[in-house]
Amino acid sequence: MFDFNVLKQEMEELEEKGLLVKIRTLESPQGAWLNIEGKKVLNMCSNNYLGLCFDEELKEAAIDGVRKWGVGPGAVRSIAGTLQLHNVLEKELAAFKRVESTLVVQSGFNANQAVIAPIVSEEDAILSDELNHASIIDGVRLAKAKRYVWKHKDVNDLETQLKKAESDGARRKLVITDGVFSMDGDLAPLPAIVEKTNKYGAILMVDDAHGEGVLGSHGRGIVDHFGLHESVDIEVGTLSKAFGIVGGFVAGKKTLIDYLKQKARPFLFSSSLSPAETAAAIAAVRKLSSSDELVRTLWNNADYFKDQLKALGFDTGHTETPITPVMLYDAKLSAAFSRRLFEEGIFASSIGFPTVPKGKARIRVMISAAHSRKDLDFAVSKFEMIGKELAVIK
Repeated sequence: MFDFNVLKQEMEELEEKGLLVKIRTLESPQGAWLNIEGKKVLNMCSNNYLGLCFDEELKEAAIDGVRKWGVGPGAVRSIAGTLQLHNVLEKELAAFKRVESTLVVQSGFNANQAVIAPIVSEEDAILSDELNHASIIDGVRLAKAKRYVWKHKDVNDLETQLKKAESDGARRKLVITDGVFSMDGDLAPLPAIVEKTNKYGAILMVDDAHGEGVLGSHGRGIVDHFGLHESVDIEVGTLSKAFGIVGGFVAGKKTLIDYLKQKARPFLFSSSLSPAETAAAIAAVRKLSSSDELVRTLWNNADYFKDQLKALGFDTGHTETPITPVMLYDAKLSAAFSRRLFEEGIFASSIGFPTVPKGKARIRVMISAAHSRKDLDFAVSKFEMIGKELAVIK
């Protein structure tokens, strides 16, 4: 019988290094403020960018979806589990994204599994940014194609890898990048990447999980942000962050989506979104399509908070989005900073290896449209106090 003490020892080592993940349980709905362990704390580590997790319109849509359609789809999409609601969501999501078609699956993580493996084989090459999300990495692992990793955001190295793949005789070349890199908040240099993929006849795929609802007109994402519609072959997105629900999708040409309905394993072998989730997602798409007020509020909050932290002397890395990494570099220091924040009424997690490279530990602060200016000022005051206490700033 396996000795599970081995795993216990490994976790003890992680705790000693400041790398053990502490999972806290929410005792209230997602919002600007949360109840955790009987304590009221300011929520600064949720992906709820637009505050839609507890939005009244979305809640009513979800309740109505359950009343009309029940609590589950009852089967996988390809057999008897495609509800009319799923088709409505995919049609309206395609219009929102300004693409021909979309395919909705269980999560953004599953969306990468759904699209990567079906479109490449052992004759092909996958070229991936070195800091791409774990869901991309796992999706690539499921494919049989040869792998080439290019230096983060370095389009010259991307071209070098494209040349290697070409000289190695690759039939297809699939270039994959995050749109927004989730730990640093920086953007992929998409116009330059488009230029390189066009030059070498490669397929371009962008995972825009942290760009959906954040970048572009009304939150349409990084492709819209750079005005590159028709220039990106495949977009992967999520409904689990700014949209406030759960789920993922692939967006692109109708032919691609029709093909994935025949080949994508998460679509073929696992039930899809429930009626409640699907109806709420439709409401979220309609809300964003009709108004960009929440997106503008998000950016106003983010710019204000980042400016305040920088003025205090904090290192916020190279972020270009509401993702605000407070760089502390040392995992033990970062864990201690997170503990002190919680004691002072702020919920902001420490992020260390393997989520980020060793020596790159940070507090990743996630700004939301749900935050008020008073909330942000409270947070700034606590960051200042603890930053001085732990000798991070003067």
